[in-house]
Amino acid sequence: MRVFAIGDLHLSGGMDKPMNVFGEQWDNHFARISQSWQNEVADDDLVLIPGDLSWAMQLENAKPDLEAIASLPGRKLILRGNHDYWWSSLTQLRAALPKSMSALQNDAFEYEACVVCGTRLWTCPTIQTVTADDEKIYLRELGRLKLSIGAAKKLSKDKPLVCMLHYPPITEGANGSEVADILAESGVSFCVYGHLHGAGIKAGFNGDFCGVEYRLVSCDALSFSPLRII
Repeated sequence: MRVFAIGDLHLSGGMDKPMNVFGEQWDNHFARISQSWQNEVADDDLVLIPGDLSWAMQLENAKPDLEAIASLPGRKLILRGNHDYWWSSLTQLRAALPKSMSALQNDAFEYEACVVCGTRLWTCPTIQTVTADDEKIYLRELGRLKLSIGAAKKLSKDKPLVCMLHYPPITEGANGSEVADILAESGVSFCVYGHLHGAGIKAGFNGDFCGVEYRLVSCDALSFSPLRII
């Protein structure tokens, strides 16, 4: 059993929202993702999807996108991104999710190969200057991250601990961050994150930092193919 990750699928949610307005690399992007996914992922694998699944504004409109993702091989674990406005009530969401899909929020998820924790996160003040409102959201997300890590540690101490975030916890050239310190101190082995696109991909950090292996997995950063992390 293996673990893959790919984020920021940005499916249409029934809206007229073609992604190729952001560049020709986005032409037929979900068809390309689906083909790579089917070629690489087996039914017993786990696929982490750290946010921005659908442009839908309501859960009902997001259901076709969720079902399209669910129809692909593997168990899928999803996280809320900053554009997932359809994700409101966790109880309603979990009741509506297809059988092959689970949602991560303020808790943790155990699978054969690993235990997964995480949260959406927000712009990190230790990475760039933020407003007072941004800092409030960031501190709330920091609390949720700690809550999720605590839940993960109660599930298993023998399996690798993977953290899934939407916003980047660390950027290329940065000397760490508060989030990176928490992940290292908590014994996280891998951290996957998304949010960065286009020219912003260059700011993403990929590699080892203080014993944690980081990977930017927004789909255009991966040439629209799931990345195996375990």
